[in-house]
Amino acid sequence: MASHSPLPFFILPIFLFISPSFSTNSEGNALHALRSRLVDPKNVLQSWDPTLVNACTWFHVTCDSSDHVVRLDLGNSNISGSLGPELGELKHLQYLELYRNNIGGKIPKELGNLENLVSMDLYGNKFEGKIPNSFANLKSLRFLRLNDNKLTGSIPRELTKLTNLKVLDVSNNDLCGTIPVDGPFGSFPMESYANNKLNGPELKGLVPYDFGC
Repeated sequence: MASHSPLPFFILPIFLFISPSFSTNSEGNALHALRSRLVDPKNVLQSWDPTLVNACTWFHVTCDSSDHVVRLDLGNSNISGSLGPELGELKHLQYLELYRNNIGGKIPKELGNLENLVSMDLYGNKFEGKIPNSFANLKSLRFLRLNDNKLTGSIPRELTKLTNLKVLDVSNNDLCGTIPVDGPFGSFPMESYANNKLNGPELKGLVPYDFGC
């Protein structure tokens, strides 16, 4: 009977080298990518170790019983930098708390992929650009606070479809256009829109939505 040749000695080391990349889940990858974009002078993210497979062991990260990330609590952490599209990979996320930091750049449209999101608190940062139209996909969203940033453009008309939205605050930005009244927007106080370049509530069928922008 013919004997089998032993495997080349270099196969095992290569396997050991590549195996960690296969064991790291997409949510951990997304959080590690976020960390790489942030400046963290107080080391609040020091536990975000990419060599640890389970991101549920990291501080400021909360998971459910299936080890899916459901909460990210980084409010008032003195972090700066920007957000990236990889946050859209946190499909089970319910609470995104990034308030009172110095995070800038545009809000990624991929946040609209977080269909389980209940609360998004991005207030008190330096975000600029437009509010993403993709936020209209956040059907579970109840709290949306984008106040005290540098956002421009109009309030997306698509957001009137968010029937579960209970709290909205876009005050202290540089928004323009008219304030919608459809859907939940009919119940938000005018303080939610203060210190922008917004016009009063739109007159249905008479005032173009982008009037004044």
